[in-house]
Amino acid sequence: MSNLPIIEAFQSYLTDERHFSPYTAKCYGADLSQFVTYLGDELNVEIDRAKESEALSQRRAAGGGGVAGTITPTTITGAIIGADADLIRGFLAHLSDQQYSPATMARKIATLRSFYKWAEKHEYAPTNPMTLIRTPRQSKRLPKAVTVEQIERLLSAPDDTEPLGARDRAMLETLYSTGIRVSELVDLNLEDFDEPGEAMRVRGKGKKERIVPLGAHAMRAIKHYIETVRNDRRFSESWGPANQDHVLFMNKHGGRISSRSVRRKLDKYLKQVGLDPSISPHTLRHSFATHLLDNGADLRSVQELLGHQSLSTTQVYTHLTSERMVDAYNDAHPRAEAS
Repeated sequence: MSNLPIIEAFQSYLTDERHFSPYTAKCYGADLSQFVTYLGDELNVEIDRAKESEALSQRRAAGGGGVAGTITPTTITGAIIGADADLIRGFLAHLSDQQYSPATMARKIATLRSFYKWAEKHEYAPTNPMTLIRTPRQSKRLPKAVTVEQIERLLSAPDDTEPLGARDRAMLETLYSTGIRVSELVDLNLEDFDEPGEAMRVRGKGKKERIVPLGAHAMRAIKHYIETVRNDRRFSESWGPANQDHVLFMNKHGGRISSRSVRRKLDKYLKQVGLDPSISPHTLRHSFATHLLDNGADLRSVQELLGHQSLSTTQVYTHLTSERMVDAYNDAHPRAEAS
């Protein structure tokens, strides 16, 4: 289903003004499309794109001074703009009947909350019905981390004697050495690699840049990958003057590798060395943070390295390291366990 004009306007706001990634904006649109489908079924209204565009234009012309009832009543746009808390509770009950997890439900509520806050601020909707909707409490889920020994097995898996294997080794080393997100990894350009400073310039959420240090192993892997690529004409031309963006991690065609391809490569090496197939690129980020805290790094430093805006986001890792500390104590102290 193609999105309604009002949802497309919201997605444009997310990418153009909030600087969300296109993927994130697409996810918001998918959540809102579920709401659109529900409204269509409840009101027995089929989407007519011309009518929906007209309804949105009517609302814009009203400049926020009109009421929802002045908009074409037989449109989904009119239903969204005039939605009250009871209608939204009906939608959430419908989702609950489909047995979505608490985390997924919370995400969909957050999408609606963002949408109606935007709609009220830009005078599309007369009120924000989400102010009357509470987000259900969730049990705190600790991030997953793998051991240093498992990391070593994974990082030694790629064959770095040829360009693509050298690339894979460099990507995995970079993910673990820096803790960057996979979306940040694939966005890296050759110029972001600061060899003298032994660091990488990373563009994070909201286009915010930060500098992250690179460990010795990652430095060697990246330098080896760059040298291997420059000696292979299939890829070296991608770093020529004809290209404006000199992509750091390339696919087999010399273009920018995708996040999905990184995940596929990781899956390949996990299977190769017999590790848990549920390990993801984000697991390496969790492991990076956990291993730093296990070895005495302070929380503020880890927050900056991860690019977290709020310290509370980083604090979840302290619960994980505390659990590991308690386990180690119970295993090692002679009077830890009751006789």
